[in-house]
Amino acid sequence: MLTGFTAGLLLVGLAELGDKTFFIAAILAMNHQRRWVFGGAIAALSAMTLLGVGAGQFLTLLPETWVYYGEIILFAAFGLKLLYDGFCMGGSCPGEDEAEEAEAAIKAAESHHPATETAPLAVVTKTFGLVFLGEWGDRTQITTVMLAATHSPVGVALGAIAGFVLCIGLAVIGGRLAAGRLSERFITLFAGTLFIGFAIAAGLRGS
Repeated sequence: MLTGFTAGLLLVGLAELGDKTFFIAAILAMNHQRRWVFGGAIAALSAMTLLGVGAGQFLTLLPETWVYYGEIILFAAFGLKLLYDGFCMGGSCPGEDEAEEAEAAIKAAESHHPATETAPLAVVTKTFGLVFLGEWGDRTQITTVMLAATHSPVGVALGAIAGFVLCIGLAVIGGRLAAGRLSERFITLFAGTLFIGFAIAAGLRGS
């Protein structure tokens, strides 16, 4: 269980720093009560984590070899992609700006619901919807699925949620100031290295 908790905390929580969901929470927290933004975001991420853990348990029904190689390939692919993104930051490599994507998602949502809605339920609902949709099919969700298939599902769930609490807490408290002070390049490279490390560990575990 401890291994699953650690893996969920590091791979899921760390990968969320500077991600689209992080900026959605940070931007919303500038215009609404932080506690309602935090509550909506954590509710969405917790629901997504439980769905991922459930899907991971379904994967245990597949041949163990498939899951084994799938974990190695996915973690290695995520690691290489993060390393590529990290090395490209500040350069001319093509890439997407997570903050701009978050702003576009919020503007699209507010085109249907006025931005002036500040009632707690309205803020929680809007945050939940934006974060849930932003997280669907994201790297962290797929990571949760694979971790839950190969580690303690309870440990993975608790670790992932703990990581989300820390990440979203930083987003709503510090907002863009915190995001600006974080070295996104360092975090991305470190997260990529972690994914590569877990891919190697998965390979060694099955050898």
